[in-house]
Amino acid sequence: MNQRHHEIVQWVNEQGRQTLQAVANQFSVSVQTIRSDIRLLAEKGLLLRSHGEVIPFPHRENISFDQRRIRNAEGKKRIADLCISKISDYQSIFLGSGSSVAAVASQLNEFKGLQVMTTNLHAARNLCEHPDCELTISGGKVRMRDQDVIGGDAMRFFQRYRADIGLFSVAATNKHGDLFDFTDDDVMAVEALVNHCHYRILLLDSTKFEKESRCFSGKMSDYDCVITDQKPSDSLLSNLKYQGVEVVYE
Repeated sequence: MNQRHHEIVQWVNEQGRQTLQAVANQFSVSVQTIRSDIRLLAEKGLLLRSHGEVIPFPHRENISFDQRRIRNAEGKKRIADLCISKISDYQSIFLGSGSSVAAVASQLNEFKGLQVMTTNLHAARNLCEHPDCELTISGGKVRMRDQDVIGGDAMRFFQRYRADIGLFSVAATNKHGDLFDFTDDDVMAVEALVNHCHYRILLLDSTKFEKESRCFSGKMSDYDCVITDQKPSDSLLSNLKYQGVEVVYE
């Protein structure tokens, strides 16, 4: 691939579904040139074409935790600040995987008497210095890139407990509020968390809006509260309000 091809793949993966005209404008070339570029990239399995649009290829693997942690770091910090208002002293809390969840964990030191159960080793590390927290982490297979516990081990871990609050994150959400993750392992863990806590909070930074991945992971309406760093579309907000989901973004 030439340099423009590399940059196109990177840009589309970051921005999500785009029209060919939008890609052409971004790279200051003609639509005809972009159409040729996209055809070559689609043949290599790097992007998908669909009716005048280009779509990120639904890779099964996520980017590394460190890459995700710095992507939209300001937005993740805002989400963590908003989420703290939903937490109280002496609660039991599930923490799922992901950089947004780890960002919340880093701000829990002000609370007393917490009982935290997690498969997220980054979150666990943030809580190791907590002055008043009972911390339980899952054993099992560690996904080295993300430093979290995955698969059946994670699912069985969360099935063993009940929690007042569960904090979750997923890989992507489309305009209809459908949720997606990269692997079956991720979906299994989220399902166990959702089914074994009383109040469910979904953390979604805006880089995940209007995207899809390979594995379906439920809907926003499965959660009691959705916290994000930017206002979702009016139609999605209206639909979630109708279904009784609280949406917090400011």
